[in-house]
Amino acid sequence: MYKDFFGFVEQPFSIVPNSRYLYLSQRHKEAITHLKAGLGDGGGFAMLTGEVGTGKTTVAKAMLANLDETTKAGLILNPTFSTRDLLEAICDEFKIVYPQDATLKQLNQVIHQYLLHNHNAGWQTLLVIDEAQHLVADVLEQLRLLTNLETETRKLLKVLLVGQPELQRLLQTTQLRQLAQRITGRYHLLPLDEKETEDYIAFRLHTAGGNQQLFNRSSTKLIAKYSHGIPRLINLICDKALNMSYHQGSTVVDKQTVLRACEEVMQFQADIYQQDNKSGQMVSRRPFSWPAWGTAAIGVAAALGVGWAVINHMPMKPISQFVEETVAISAPEPVESVEPVVVRDQLSNEQRELLLSQKQSNLAVNDLYKLWGYRASVRDNLCLSEAQSTMVCERKMATWPLLMKQNRPVILELNYQGDIGYVILYAVGNDKVEVLNGKQRLRLPLSWLKPMWQGNIIELWQSPLKETLRLDMEGPAIEVLDQLLAEAVSELPLGTSIFDSEMKERVELFQRWQGIGVDGIAGQRTLERLQQNVQPNAPTLASIDKEDA
Repeated sequence: MYKDFFGFVEQPFSIVPNSRYLYLSQRHKEAITHLKAGLGDGGGFAMLTGEVGTGKTTVAKAMLANLDETTKAGLILNPTFSTRDLLEAICDEFKIVYPQDATLKQLNQVIHQYLLHNHNAGWQTLLVIDEAQHLVADVLEQLRLLTNLETETRKLLKVLLVGQPELQRLLQTTQLRQLAQRITGRYHLLPLDEKETEDYIAFRLHTAGGNQQLFNRSSTKLIAKYSHGIPRLINLICDKALNMSYHQGSTVVDKQTVLRACEEVMQFQADIYQQDNKSGQMVSRRPFSWPAWGTAAIGVAAALGVGWAVINHMPMKPISQFVEETVAISAPEPVESVEPVVVRDQLSNEQRELLLSQKQSNLAVNDLYKLWGYRASVRDNLCLSEAQSTMVCERKMATWPLLMKQNRPVILELNYQGDIGYVILYAVGNDKVEVLNGKQRLRLPLSWLKPMWQGNIIELWQSPLKETLRLDMEGPAIEVLDQLLAEAVSELPLGTSIFDSEMKERVELFQRWQGIGVDGIAGQRTLERLQQNVQPNAPTLASIDKEDA
């Protein structure tokens, strides 16, 4: 519609994949290099993960496009397969002939023969599976068995798994531990930063034959904030902004138009992407506050100097039990009339070691269960929740704004140059955080913590509802559903134990808000999302008051 108006030869921000618009940021290039190394001569599996729309498929296709003639590669999309379906799809992709109604044994045999033939001809065989988070455990295990065929130096089949962060959690299960151990290359693709977002927009405008300066710097910063650097969302926002400018008859895409485009596009995205216009923080559908932590208020004096403190902790005891010990960090000596400079951008080695001192995730999980007032079993501590348990332990990726919105203690996996430690996020406020490292409560500037946190968390949440609930069902479970939905959408409970048309409408409202399939049925995905968002009896993050900071 606006193509001719702005002088484009084609639509610059179509979400349909187009090789001409392949933009490889530094992160995308780094991912390709990392995965190629992981799929070297000895490797069998590599894994690429990232949030929806970050460009995982782009990276995979870029790798395939740049393979030399010695590699035979195949790409499988949307693999919602059974074991048999997977083997047939592999045969179809590599044009391997197999008997009609072939057994699993026959399919394995023809694939093995194909792999041996490629090896003898000097070819490598690479299989790329996109959306791999949809693969069930049995199918992944079948993939592992396929890679058992090997020579003394290398695997005959190499597999690249591409998927959302859920794939990481899937591979952490006991059933797939053998497969997880075979993954020699891992890369988690992060969204674009502000500068990369600006370059990405300019690249697509230029490729489409338009003016690279249509979006000024302040507009691209706004787009980066609202889209969270996710290329697909950037495309939607830019397309909307160009459409709005066209209808206004303006050849300039001003910041106000960009803001309106951001708000219009993002209101239909999942809740984790929602923004506050002023602060850029995630918005909850209900007022956000810093509730008290029972008797564990944090009214102790904070650290001096640059804000680091070590506080011996017993979180569930009153304040009188706390003893503060400040780690001495001397500020630089003043030089003549120059104001003393306080270094705030890095931890000392001793402080970093203290932050990373908890090396066992199971001990951190046990401490987190204690904050919930729950006595954990050995399986609970290993994050292997029993099927009948109302508590769920989950490893996942998260963003800082999402943690602030949820307002619950979680375990942060910290990583400094490969050295991994686990801390519990305990209190937040005034650009500072307090974390528990197993023995102590530590206070430090948020800017010190974030560089060591790559988004990996372990969280607990209550899940009393497990079975699918739908129209005309009745009983106590419906009453629980009513209460949870009411809190989620900030409305009064319906006060019913029957899943009637009103309840169905409320389920649909929640599904629409969360950006999931709208069917009015409280199925597994809906219940999981609902119960993750609404935890009425959960511990909350304590607040670091301004006077304490």
